[in-house]
Amino acid sequence: MAGCGYSPVPSSSPERTACAAAAVLAAAALLAGCGSGGQTSTATSLAATTAAGTTTATATAAEPAAKTVEIAVANGTVDGGIVRVSVDRGTAVVLVVHADVSDEVHVHGYDLHGDVTPSQPARISFTADVPGRFEVELESRGLQIAQLEVGA
Repeated sequence: MAGCGYSPVPSSSPERTACAAAAVLAAAALLAGCGSGGQTSTATSLAATTAAGTTTATATAAEPAAKTVEIAVANGTVDGGIVRVSVDRGTAVVLVVHADVSDEVHVHGYDLHGDVTPSQPARISFTADVPGRFEVELESRGLQIAQLEVGA
């Protein structure tokens, strides 16, 4: 930007405000390129607004990653026994159930369902917003595969 170098322009001029906004956006672009080696941690959103000679910048962090729970069922039993998982209220949860049979996975208390087949795992995503203990089962077999505990 040609007008963003040193000049005797008063600090409240529109040109100065535009330069400040450009600097904020350039800094945001540079920071967006910095990360944790390709891993997703938090996303940052930067906005610059110019109105009547003011510039503001705001940053917001993304939601934390979901708690993914992998469950495997073979020969009528859960690999490693019933999976017990505890999460804080408000946590995003993803249940991924692999089975060697076709059935319906049911999350009691949340009344969530997902179909599982030997070639297609069930994937149930939800926010754990109801406190308590909840059974997860292969519905038609009556086989409990997990217990979800949601803190208050």
